[in-house]
Amino acid sequence: MIIYGLNTCAISQKARKALEAAGREVDFRDVRAEPLSEAELAELIVEFGDRLVDRTSNDWRGLSDWLKHSEAEAQIAAKPRLMARPVIRDGDAYYLGWDEAVQAALLPE
Repeated sequence: MIIYGLNTCAISQKARKALEAAGREVDFRDVRAEPLSEAELAELIVEFGDRLVDRTSNDWRGLSDWLKHSEAEAQIAAKPRLMARPVIRDGDAYYLGWDEAVQAALLPE
């Protein structure tokens, strides 16, 4: 299982700790320190579309008008912190966020 997020993101860290406490083997990847490749980003865009961009963040509000109207790939490539997080890959399945539905799918009862 891989979690894509930021080391400074409380939600990403909460997901990581909960999954590890449940006995899941977790690899964590800070997308700011190790940005997604074009192929990885394209795969996530296919899975989540525009939902992959966190438009509620200060980083997004600080983008130029041109970049705000660009494709999600361009926005995340320019500012990896714009990626909604965490993104969790469990085998061939992808999950976005750490809400009750994601927790129910990934944590044992």
